Amino acid sequence: MKRKLYAVIMAGGKGTRFWPLSTAERPKQLLKLLSAKSLVQETAERVAPLFGRKNTVIVTVDEQHAAIRKELPRLPRANFLIEPQGNNTAPCIGLAAVELAARDPDAIMAVLPADHWVSDGRRFAQALKESVLFTERENVLITVGIRPTYPETGYGYILKGKKAARGNAGDIYRVAGFAEKPRAKKALQLMRRGALWNSGIFVWRAATILESIRRYAPAVARGVERIQEIARGRRLATLPPKDAAAFRREYRKMPNISIDYAVLEKAGSEGRVAALEADFGWSDVGNWNALHRMLPKDAGGNAGVGRRLAFRSKNCLAYTDKRMIAMLGMENTVVVDTPDAVLVADMRRSQEVKDLLEELKRRGYKKYAVR
Repeated sequence: MKRKLYAVIMAGGKGTRFWPLSTAERPKQLLKLLSAKSLVQETAERVAPLFGRKNTVIVTVDEQHAAIRKELPRLPRANFLIEPQGNNTAPCIGLAAVELAARDPDAIMAVLPADHWVSDGRRFAQALKESVLFTERENVLITVGIRPTYPETGYGYILKGKKAARGNAGDIYRVAGFAEKPRAKKALQLMRRGALWNSGIFVWRAATILESIRRYAPAVARGVERIQEIARGRRLATLPPKDAAAFRREYRKMPNISIDYAVLEKAGSEGRVAALEADFGWSDVGNWNALHRMLPKDAGGNAGVGRRLAFRSKNCLAYTDKRMIAMLGMENTVVVDTPDAVLVADMRRSQEVKDLLEELKRRGYKKYAVR
């Protein structure tokens, strides 16, 4: 592909819903949940044929930098952008856009989370290629939507407007609106209306997203513009110590806000966002319930990793790397065994693991919780 095309992998999340397996030292993107490779390795290898390693940029937080570099040793050192702290996706994407616009004023960037799963790499590549082609024809923001297979309440949804283009990987629609993590009844209604899961995968020109941040998110834009002034066209990874310190100070001032809330919802209401409807076997692998859906199961619907036995049990998940897990007469239960802690939970309430961690902290068990 042409030099102006870049992949930006956001790799700073903690994956708190995979506690106790996921920790501050071993966040979700470093876990090997579905293959012998970590999720971030899978993601980097998925985009390499399209963009090349020299044009693959990783944005991560300071405390995860060393571990992510170890997972991706073939990427250039200058392609790792370090956030002084995690500020959600809007500052992260703004930071990457500053870097790429300095490298190439015509840069087009595909933005991807590091910790998602794709089963059909060929169709994934087709979807990104068609998104790039549409971005070259029309200066819009593209979000990749996934055709739902069930009414998931943990995902955001994209409401489709008029069809804008036909494609082999999927048709492209104007975005009519967004719905964030609906209740079960509403999710089913959205699915029946043809709404798409919001995958969190985006394609746009670096200059366009920077202009959109200025237009719709002035609080983020102030930090982005100050960082541009500090960088003066230089690569952020190679700034001298004084300028690097100034960059870190400015970044810490930026608000913690997602690109969806900061830009896409507002830009969508003005017809500046399009969605490609895709189907390439996608999951955000967001919690233990999602992992259970993806793993092979026995006749009773039980699945797991490691030595385990689900006896007279149904729809259970066991995860262990050392000790045996034996389950008797259980249903819709997840058991996760790690050296530090054991989780036993109703699998249908996997989204609430994040709340459980807050309760652990509140009760004085902070050392067991993801920091």
